Formats: sequence, C-alpha cells, structure tokens
Amino acid sequence: MKDHRRPPPPPSAAAAGEPPLNPLDRQQCPGSSVFKASDALPLPLYLTNGVFFAIFFSVAYFLLHRWREKIRTSTPLHVITLSEIAALVSLVASVVYLLGFFGVVNAEKVFDDQLTIISPDKGEEAKKMLSQEDEEIVRSVVEGSTPSYSLESKIGDCRRAAGIRRAAVERLTGQSLKGLPLDGFDYESVLGQCCEMPVGYVVVPVGVAGPLLLDGREYTVPMATTEGCLVASTNRGCKAIYVSGGATSTVLRDGMTRAPVVRFGSARRAAELKLFLEEPDNFDSLAVVFNRFPQKLIGKKMIGGHDIALYNPCLP
Repeated sequence: MKDHRRPPPPPSAAAAGEPPLNPLDRQQCPGSSVFKASDALPLPLYLTNGVFFAIFFSVAYFLLHRWREKIRTSTPLHVITLSEIAALVSLVASVVYLLGFFGVVNAEKVFDDQLTIISPDKGEEAKKMLSQEDEEIVRSVVEGSTPSYSLESKIGDCRRAAGIRRAAVERLTGQSLKGLPLDGFDYESVLGQCCEMPVGYVVVPVGVAGPLLLDGREYTVPMATTEGCLVASTNRGCKAIYVSGGATSTVLRDGMTRAPVVRFGSARRAAELKLFLEEPDNFDSLAVVFNRFPQKLIGKKMIGGHDIALYNPCLP
C-alpha cells in the first residue's frame, strides 16, 4: 500500500525573511513577465479579438439585412424571431467585449506611464542627494548664519562645498542648476587661485590650430572658444606663416601691467595730476613712497572725465 501525501507548499517569501513581492513590482524586476488582462483568456489574444470582430460584423450585417426586409414587407420592427434574438445577444456581447478590451488596454497604458522604474542613472542621482548634515549647512547658508565663501575652509572638501553652495543658490533663487555640470572637475585646483565660491563648471570646446612654426620649432596651438570660424582663421594664418618659412620672435620687455584709477572731484584736478606725474623732477619723490625702482616704471596716463588711469608695467 502506497502512502500518497500532499507535497508541502513551497516556502513563501515572508517565511524566508523577504518582503512579499507586489504584483505591480514584477514590472520593475528584469526578466519577469508583465501581467495583463488578456493573460486569463484560454485563446491567444489575436485569435479572441478576431472571433469577436467577426461576430460583431456578421451579426450587424444580418440585423441590417433583416431590418431592410421588414421595412419592405411592412413588418413591425419589434416583432423578432429566435434567430434575431440570438443575433442581438451576440451583437451586445461582442460590443461589450470590444469596449472592455480597448478600455483595459488604454487603462494599462496610462497606468504603465505612471509607474516609476528606477534606472541606474536615477539611482546614481539618489546617491548624490545631500545628507542630513549637508542639509543643515544648506539651511544655515540660506538663512545667512554661515557665509557662502567660508564653506571650503569650514568643511575641508571643495567638491562637497560646491554642492552645498549650489543647493543653497537653487533654494534662494528658486531656479534649478541642473544644466550646469558639477561632478568631473577638480575644485581643489581653483581654490584660492582663479575662482571663488564655485557652484559648477562650464565645458568649452577646444580646437587646435597649427602647426605654427615659431623660432624654428613647431607648435600646436589649443584654443578654447565658442566663436565660429575663429580656430579656422587662425589655422589659415598658421599655415601661411609655415609656408613662408616660419616666424621669429623677440622679447622687448617682460612685465605685468597694473592700472590703478584715481578719481577727483573735477576733471581739472585729474589733468593737474597727469601734468604732475609727467614731470621728471616729481617722479623721484613719488618713487620714494611707492617704488624702490623708479627707473623701471614706464607708463601712460589716461584721463576719462574725473578719473585718471595710471598704466604702469611692473618689470622684473
């Protein structure tokens, strides 16, 4: 005598310590099938639709033909036979099925559009969300209790400081900086050098012109610009120089020009200062106060209304 026993049920996800899987979550799992309303039909979907479409059109044609005959024979329309009753039932059933089918398909489409499937890119963005500590710093920057320029020195991480400052600017202005890149740049390299309080960076296309034959050596000149034809015209100039045998250069003076501006109450006072500085006898008295090397200060003076700009190249 054989012992027939019912096999034990498979362990459920809850028993295994895993959260139960929502049927709607099957769309979010790669490789899983998507449940539709047509999955419960015994026939394939295309065959079922074909059958009901055939029933609908054939029954509609039959009823219209019978209606035409009743009109010709003056038979009351409400007098119907058994075949006409079956045709009406089939017509109503096919209409109900077709309306329900297309309604379910449209509902599934709308529902699928509303489902949010987390892609790898959105997952990376979720990882980049500010932490609770950073949120507190952003809030303090927005409230004004923490100066924006002191974030690098306070946090010690230039990339993190730029992200916090960026979030604070977005909240203060109500505008998104999504189009401005943040990652992929070394903010340590610009700290205290060329840009204060960064919130991102701008990518500028770089073209190359050349080769430029200068002093017997060939140089490829990189040019970062968004101006059309600039690199092309420079490249044509480099080619002309190259074909003509190259160019030679001579350094006449090496220095850095500074132009402090002095503002007076009237243009006459500005002109008086210009005349005063152009006198060689007055230059020595100024050099005692401002510079130990007056012989190396050679510059021009430009007057603009009440202002006078003093162009002085600082020579080594």
